[in-house]
Amino acid sequence: MHQSPPVIWPDFLAGQTAKPVRVLLVDDDAHMRQVIAQELMADARTLLVAQAASVREGRRAIKQHEFDVMLADIHLGDGEGLSLIDYMKSIRPSAEAIVISIMENDDQVLHAFELGATGYLVKNSWFGNYPQAVLQVANGGASITPHLARRLLQRFDGNGASAAAHAPRRAEHETERLSQREKEVLRMVASGYTSTEIGTRLLISGLTVNTHIKSIYRKLQVRTRAQAVRFASLRGLF
Repeated sequence: MHQSPPVIWPDFLAGQTAKPVRVLLVDDDAHMRQVIAQELMADARTLLVAQAASVREGRRAIKQHEFDVMLADIHLGDGEGLSLIDYMKSIRPSAEAIVISIMENDDQVLHAFELGATGYLVKNSWFGNYPQAVLQVANGGASITPHLARRLLQRFDGNGASAAAHAPRRAEHETERLSQREKEVLRMVASGYTSTEIGTRLLISGLTVNTHIKSIYRKLQVRTRAQAVRFASLRGLF
C-alpha cells in the first residue's frame, strides 16, 4: 500500500495537485519501472508522462514529451543513461535529471553532477521516496542519500586542498572571490536546501537567494548547483 501525500503542501512549491511535477522515467528493468511508476502515480503531486527502456527510446521521449524531471537509470541496455542528461539539457534546458543506480559509486556520482544531474538515488534504499526526490529537485534542491553525501564530503576533505593547489589558475576576473553571504548560500545549496528554505533561514527573500546563486554561477563560471558546489569545494572556497 502506498501512503497518501501530505494534506498540507505549501502553494508556493512546485507540485500542486492541479499542476503536478511531470516526470519522464527511463529504465531497462521492467519490474523497476513498474515499482517507480506506481509510486509516482500514487502521489497526486507527481505525474508520470512517459516511460522508456533504452537510450534510443529515452532520446525519443525527451523530444516528444514535455516534462520537468527525468529519472534515468545509469546503465541501459544500449548505452549509458548519463548520455541522456546532456541531450536533455540541449532539448529541455529547464528540466532536472535524477540518476538512479543499483550501487553507490563516488566517481559516477561526481560525473553525473558534472553533466548537470541534481540527484543520485540508489534503487534498493529509496523505495517509497521517488516522489519526494522528484519534488525536491523540482523545487530547487538536490537529492542524494545521506550516506553517499557524507562519503563525498569526506572525499572533498581529503582531496580538496591538493586538488585546489594543482588546479590551473584562471584570470583574476574569473576567480573573483565569493562574498561571505554567497559562501553561506553555497553551503546551504550543498546541503540540499531549496531557495525558499535558504531564504527562510537567512531571513531574506527567495528572489534575493536566486540573485546570490546567479552571482555564484558567474564568479565560478558554472551552470548548475552541483558544479558550483564541487568547484568551490575543490578550490577551498568554503
